[in-house]
Amino acid sequence: MKIAGMTLRAAGAVLAATALLAPVSAQAPELAMLDRLERGTWELRLRGDSSSRRICVRSGRELIQLRHRQPGCDRFVVQDEPSEVTVQYTCRGNGYGRTTIRREGRDIVQLRSQGIHGGAPFSIEGEARHVGSC
Repeated sequence: MKIAGMTLRAAGAVLAATALLAPVSAQAPELAMLDRLERGTWELRLRGDSSSRRICVRSGRELIQLRHRQPGCDRFVVQDEPSEVTVQYTCRGNGYGRTTIRREGRDIVQLRSQGIHGGAPFSIEGEARHVGSC
C-alpha cells in the first residue's frame, strides 16, 4: 500500500507540474468580431420603414445599443462567435435591450435589436454598411 500511495502521489505531482508547464491556449478577447469591423461612418438601413441613419463606429460596440445611446449600461454577452454576437443590456431607469449582430463582411453587418426604451417597446431590424470616415 505504501508503494502504491507513493506512486499515486508521484503521479499527482507529475500531472500538476505538467499542467503548469503546458502552454495555455489563448482566449480571444470578448466581442472580438465587433473590434474587427471597419472604423468610420456606418449607414444603418432599417427594414420595415426604410429609414436610415449614420453612426460613427470606433470599436463596433456602438452598434449594440442603437436605442439606448447613454453610457453606463450593464451588458451581458449571450453569444460571442467569430461572425455573430448577441448582447443583452440594461440601462437603469431607461429600459433594456437585446441585440444580435451578424457580420457578413468587413464592412457589412445584419442587426436585430429589441427591448424597452423610455417605457415603450422597440424592435429594430436592418443592415449596416461602412460608407466612409467619421
